[in-house]
Amino acid sequence: MVDTVTQERIEALLPWSANTRTHSPKQIRQIAASIETFGFTNPVLIDDRHRILAGHGRVAAARRLGWTEVPCLRIDHMTEDQKRAYVIADNRLAENAGWDREMLAIELGALAASDLDFDIDVIGFDAGEIDLIIEDAQPSGAGDPADDRLPETDERPVTRPGDLWLLGPHRIICGDIRDATVIDTLMQGERAGMCFSDPPYNVPIDGHVCGSGAIRHREFAMASGEMDRPAFTRFLGDAFAELVRVSRDGAIHFLCMDWRHMREILDAGEAVYSDLKNVIVWAKDNGGMGSFYRSRHELIFAFKVGTAPHLNTFGLGEGGRYRTNVWEYRGMSSRAAGRLEELALHPTVKPVTMIADALRDCSVRGDLVLDGFGGSGSTLMAAERTGRRARLVEIDPVYVDRTIRRWQALSQDDAVLLATGETFATRAAALPAAGRIGEVA
Repeated sequence: MVDTVTQERIEALLPWSANTRTHSPKQIRQIAASIETFGFTNPVLIDDRHRILAGHGRVAAARRLGWTEVPCLRIDHMTEDQKRAYVIADNRLAENAGWDREMLAIELGALAASDLDFDIDVIGFDAGEIDLIIEDAQPSGAGDPADDRLPETDERPVTRPGDLWLLGPHRIICGDIRDATVIDTLMQGERAGMCFSDPPYNVPIDGHVCGSGAIRHREFAMASGEMDRPAFTRFLGDAFAELVRVSRDGAIHFLCMDWRHMREILDAGEAVYSDLKNVIVWAKDNGGMGSFYRSRHELIFAFKVGTAPHLNTFGLGEGGRYRTNVWEYRGMSSRAAGRLEELALHPTVKPVTMIADALRDCSVRGDLVLDGFGGSGSTLMAAERTGRRARLVEIDPVYVDRTIRRWQALSQDDAVLLATGETFATRAAALPAAGRIGEVA
């Protein structure tokens, strides 16, 4: 056996004539990415006739990278029968190994949380697989019913307009998404990898989304039925333009809207986005309010920013996640236990599980996820559950408070005001006692 590694010309190497191992173009790309990141760490095994015994994929990847030579280790102690057996054994024996799933989840989580200078999928696990492995190892994931429970909030808000709160890796600012200064303060020069946002629907809350008299809400701070069609289209367009401005080229923006205002969101979106990738129907488990049929669905428009390739981690089922444009999740009008209490605290709150699945579809762990209409913070909760970093804008201080209390209950951590370093609890304790918002009548 010769134990010296030598550089051999790729054109001089001969594939094993009866090689039973196949390599898809995708795998060759993965091997090439690994070589670019880590180097050629595993020499190709060849015999004295320059036939490849192990390393066909590595040679193909090197050729893809434009290499003309690869490191080789020559084997000269095997018989022809041993070589034939070894070519099979080298591939098969590795398949017989297993994974310590708990340790794998820890290692993948550590890598995902690090500021890597390379793409994490270079290790061979794609974004969807990494999400699945990490979340399977957690005691509760984004399907935890507790995620949708909303805390009560004092009538006198703790948050003031302009406040920027740090919630662990997340941030929320109290302001108007259409104000460039607000979103620039929030983003600090970073760009979002995707957006999930639920703009107001320009319908009065009372009588449309509050139930049959049992629950009452104050109206939203803007677009709560006071705008005509041109004004609402301009409102949406101005907001979307700011979301696009601070997003990466190729980012997908999921934007919710009811059927009454499809025209406005399409017109506004066409002006600022490069493409409408799809329209998703959120099919709820129970009908809500309505006159000509009870409404059991909402629409989610998937727009694309710019022209760069967009991220799709589900691959129409390639990674084991079967995703369609009909999303079936329970709605807030459900008669399930606790649903009235949740609806009492925000009139149009979206299920965390639904948003978490959208985040898994079009972002990777560590990505920035933007929400220009933060509401009660469901996007932030989904980001917390899936290892993303949320950036929220919310104009109403009451809803900023609710988001913070919701996150603190999940994380058992304290939100901190960036400007002063004081915690949310410290500022709240300094306020006089007040009543509660969000009680069921």
